[in-house]
Amino acid sequence: MSAVLHRNFRKSLRFAVGGEGCYLIDDQGKRYIDASGGAAVSSLGHSNARVIQAIQRQVAQLPYAHTSFFTNYPVEALAERLISGAPSGFGAGRAAFVGSGSEAMEMALKLARQYFVERGEPERSHFIARRSSYHGNTLGALSVGGHFQRRLPYAPMLMDVTHIAPCHAYRLKAEDESTEAYGQRAADELDAAIEHVGAHRVAAFVVEPVVGATLGSVPAVPGYFRRIREICDRHGVLFIADEVMCGMGRTGTMFALEQEAVCPDIITLGKGLGAGYLPIGATLASGGVVDTIDRHSGVLASGHTYMSHAVACAGALAVLDCMDDDLLSNVRVQGAYLDAKLRERFVAHPSVGDIRGRGLFHSVELVADRATKQPLPANRGLAERIKAAALEHGLVCYPSSGSVDGEAGEHVLLAPPYIVTHAQIDEIVDKLAATFDTVLSPSL
Repeated sequence: MSAVLHRNFRKSLRFAVGGEGCYLIDDQGKRYIDASGGAAVSSLGHSNARVIQAIQRQVAQLPYAHTSFFTNYPVEALAERLISGAPSGFGAGRAAFVGSGSEAMEMALKLARQYFVERGEPERSHFIARRSSYHGNTLGALSVGGHFQRRLPYAPMLMDVTHIAPCHAYRLKAEDESTEAYGQRAADELDAAIEHVGAHRVAAFVVEPVVGATLGSVPAVPGYFRRIREICDRHGVLFIADEVMCGMGRTGTMFALEQEAVCPDIITLGKGLGAGYLPIGATLASGGVVDTIDRHSGVLASGHTYMSHAVACAGALAVLDCMDDDLLSNVRVQGAYLDAKLRERFVAHPSVGDIRGRGLFHSVELVADRATKQPLPANRGLAERIKAAALEHGLVCYPSSGSVDGEAGEHVLLAPPYIVTHAQIDEIVDKLAATFDTVLSPSL
């Protein structure tokens, strides 16, 4: 009997005892290719010597000093690096570092609220987000999140948030609708929602530039985010980009929104920022947000005990040092190869409806009927069976349920480390095919 509050009390877990590059190793010596980086976390793979050494040096020098008394060199360098590399138009912003992506989203929500209070618009307290997105597991993050299953037990405790449809062409674009027209229609839902709530009451719109685990690596259609930016500007609403899963190089550029030529007001980061070596999340505030607070109180209203943790920041700084142009280029090259191999292997598979993604962030959506896109039945435990079968085949992947309506719909997300090779992608696709052969059947 374990004394740990595991995610599933009744399920026995394998012990991971080591990692080498793209592989994890259990206590029996079995090797697993980590095709999802856990939850798109292990961006550099396992046992990166440069990151480990940076962490060891900082632990020996200074593990921790509270931010009400001191700053430290790693946090200052990390903030400068991220702000200087932020999307064009972000300005002379600032960054705060916390313990997770969920904490980063909580800080983003509080920061947006503080911004309007200090501007003399205290009535702006309402947030708008999208259905079928996940923004974290704290109560504020769950409130803006649109992951039905994770919200359900806590629904009475969550704040009131307006949710609009995601930009998901495979599921929501009409057959006779152009991509451009669909993108504008999807974005205009935000405009209508703001008008319904009242622009004077809306603080921010929260969105994943590429939707992660809930929908399965869904990028928006071209032009969608430019329209979103225009709508936010017209109504004076802040634009919060949740790049916890899709940012930090995962889609082929350091920030996912770079590829949309759009700049948000607040960005949240996590997962790939620390690459799994230490827990860390970040909230980046643009120059406009920072200037407003600086002109008034000059004080950040929200704080955490482990903010600006020197060791976590030193590790993240080393992660960024590793993510040079060559590594990001590999993400783009291997991402294109992953897309091609998935299509080659599964495009005609009777249970595969869609293959999508960007960079090393791809998903395979499973369906009951390819022609009608009818989802697989809900509550069949398919995601858990895929995960278990994949482990037997030596593959770590990220299956998820509820991707159509919160209950029905299944997909498998792949997010391998940025160091992955063609040969390892071949291995991933082969093992995923073997997993599907084991689990999927005509009865599904």
